[in-house]
Amino acid sequence: MSLLQPYFQQCTSAAFSISFPSHSFYVSVSKRTFISCCSSQSQTALVDSPVDSKIAERDEIRLGLPSKGRMAADTLDLLKDCQLSVKQVNPRQYVAQIPQLSNLEVWFQRPKDIVRKLLSGDLDLGIVGLDTVSEYGQGNEDLIIVHDALDYGDCRLSLAIPKYGIFENINSLRELAEMPQWTVEKPLRVATGFTYLGPKFMKEHGLKHVIFSTADGALEAAPAMGIADAILDLVSSGTTLRENNLKEIEGGVVLESQAVLVASRKALIQRKGALDTTHEILERFEAHLRALGQFTVTANMRGGSAEEVAERVLTQPSLAGLQGPTVCPVFCKRDGKVTADYYAIVICVPKKALYKSVQQLRAIGGSGVLISPLTYIFDEETPRWRELLSKLGI
Repeated sequence: MSLLQPYFQQCTSAAFSISFPSHSFYVSVSKRTFISCCSSQSQTALVDSPVDSKIAERDEIRLGLPSKGRMAADTLDLLKDCQLSVKQVNPRQYVAQIPQLSNLEVWFQRPKDIVRKLLSGDLDLGIVGLDTVSEYGQGNEDLIIVHDALDYGDCRLSLAIPKYGIFENINSLRELAEMPQWTVEKPLRVATGFTYLGPKFMKEHGLKHVIFSTADGALEAAPAMGIADAILDLVSSGTTLRENNLKEIEGGVVLESQAVLVASRKALIQRKGALDTTHEILERFEAHLRALGQFTVTANMRGGSAEEVAERVLTQPSLAGLQGPTVCPVFCKRDGKVTADYYAIVICVPKKALYKSVQQLRAIGGSGVLISPLTYIFDEETPRWRELLSKLGI
């Protein structure tokens, strides 16, 4: 409840009202929480809660990582692949170190607590899903997305309805909104754990008669049990929805999500070393992710000059590499003289074009083809770093 505090006006000891322009939501605090949305002409001014402009004084920089589940394992794998292995003395401890970053502490937390502690100043950096940042950060300007695509944890926050009954022929959000069944007395019931993004999405898309409920357990069972008409939940493959006779609808995707690196604006500006550490982490991530699925291909080719060999290579579209082929002489000693009858070609090739590239090299006289996977590609300064500096006004 604390993250929604700026929108709450206390009504009774057990109920709160939340008001937005032309919409209001009702929250009942009980074993199951309900948030209802209905049309309203009144408007309640939003009062920002006081925010401390100073950060907590400490020497170390704190990085929050997910403590459990697939996201936790994939995050540790990413850091390891970037030569930033996390060292934990005791697996039961919530604090750890990354030896390559001596001024950094790693704190294992629940994803939603990572966002909350970034806002409170207890953490400086974090890796969580974009859905978590959006739900618990609620657009707070102190949160900055440093890297928005860490290439794991892909999912989408999507609205799903039953395939049967009154929803059998409903296939879009517009059709759902136009159903005459939804009234003030009988609103559309949506089960979700996203009690900020859900009402916000419905308001933005003009669905006025909606009530949200949060319940423990698998949300997919809620429509079949009769406690909800629809669900709003994270979807990866969609298999679980299909197995429970549910379907996604056109226009019903609230958010596309994957793992992101997020930071506190105040920490980056005020905490000594935070910006430099963020720069190093970002560069390592970018170099590793850029190299995923890329291979170095080296081959020898007979030719009269480097230019002649390069011209032959560039006639093949799959052999252009990142910025063009590297061509250099291969020296050997023949009849007592050092000569360069062969040239070595080095190019970078994506995995999907690997075999085709080998065939093309052979076709133009390449031999002795060697292939090795790339670990990192450090290019010129990453655009994400320039964007971060721009956001910070640096």
